[in-house]
Amino acid sequence: MVTPNGILSEYGTTIFSVMSALAVEHGAINLGQGFPDQDGPEDLRRLAAEAIIAGPNQYPLMPGVAELRQAVAAHNRRFYGLEVDWQTEVMVASGATEVLAGAFLGLLDPGDEVVMIEPLYDSYLPMVRRAGGVPRLVRLAPPHWTLPRDELAAAFSPRTKMLLLNSPHNPAGKVFDADDLAFLADLVVRHDAVAVCDEVYEHLVFDGRAHRPLMTFPGMRGRCVRIGSAGKTFSMTGWKVGYATGAPDLIAALCKAHQFTTFTTVPALQLAVAAGLGKEDAYFDTLAAEQQAKRDRLAASLARAGFDVLPTAGTYFLTAGFRPLGFDGDDVAFCRHMTIDAGVTAMPVSAFFQGGAVRDYVRFCFCKRDQVLDAAGERLERFFKG
Repeated sequence: MVTPNGILSEYGTTIFSVMSALAVEHGAINLGQGFPDQDGPEDLRRLAAEAIIAGPNQYPLMPGVAELRQAVAAHNRRFYGLEVDWQTEVMVASGATEVLAGAFLGLLDPGDEVVMIEPLYDSYLPMVRRAGGVPRLVRLAPPHWTLPRDELAAAFSPRTKMLLLNSPHNPAGKVFDADDLAFLADLVVRHDAVAVCDEVYEHLVFDGRAHRPLMTFPGMRGRCVRIGSAGKTFSMTGWKVGYATGAPDLIAALCKAHQFTTFTTVPALQLAVAAGLGKEDAYFDTLAAEQQAKRDRLAASLARAGFDVLPTAGTYFLTAGFRPLGFDGDDVAFCRHMTIDAGVTAMPVSAFFQGGAVRDYVRFCFCKRDQVLDAAGERLERFFKG
């Protein structure tokens, strides 16, 4: 009998798949999974289609086509004042998740400790463990998601190799401020560690805030891998084009892993993303403004239905407490109840934690058409308020 890998076999079907299947079964409006229900800019889609026809469609350079690596370097300079050598400090991969996997496989040795901040995107923990890393978990807790500085400082040790940071943060919607980032940067420098920074929602920041990469803080330029995502920035999550920026030795380590996994990424998509990163400021401003409006639209509906809606500073997601609705079960039971009986699907926030008492909140995705958000809101208001 074949025995599966012991680490990965511990993880069952993701909650995203489970809840999405339940939504289909019951005809529910699915506000669980985080992807837009409309495709991104038509000009980029046409450019990609034309590039496929024109070719070439053979292996491009393993680190990515020159046009996209140059565009990523220019993007870093334009938005963050970072001077980046596109030839040695940028790598393209098949999605941000592959960049993350490459960072763990390329930088961690068995037994290296990784400081990770809960709640966690679901792929982080299995990938770190499969790469031989030892997770050291520190928790942000709702409703305020305050960075627990004493616990973070205690999590670092002589065995710490890496900090994994997600900002803007899924699912909390937290955008770490300059004080928090300076504190984290100081810990990384003092412990001679590296930081892997998942910044895929960098252009989805609201209310006049500005995203600031950890890489821009003193001592961090050579210690960070900064990860971006075309799927999030251009609302085409199926394209799976991610990119990493970092010092030459860090990018070289990621390339070692990348060359033995996907090796490369669809060249036509890379060319289209390169053009997208050069779009005018109005594109990026409008992207954030439109999603902020959707956030506010859904938040108002949830509040009218009786939820305790938490603030969100960025990403696609709203977290809401359901205890004011009088439901006594946990968040998984509530999501099933809401899907089957109210016809709207969300994700239990406990799925982003490794056990514990965070059982009172659910996560809604608001990057949907206004009519879908309105229909979901109407169902929830009708069911919970009668």
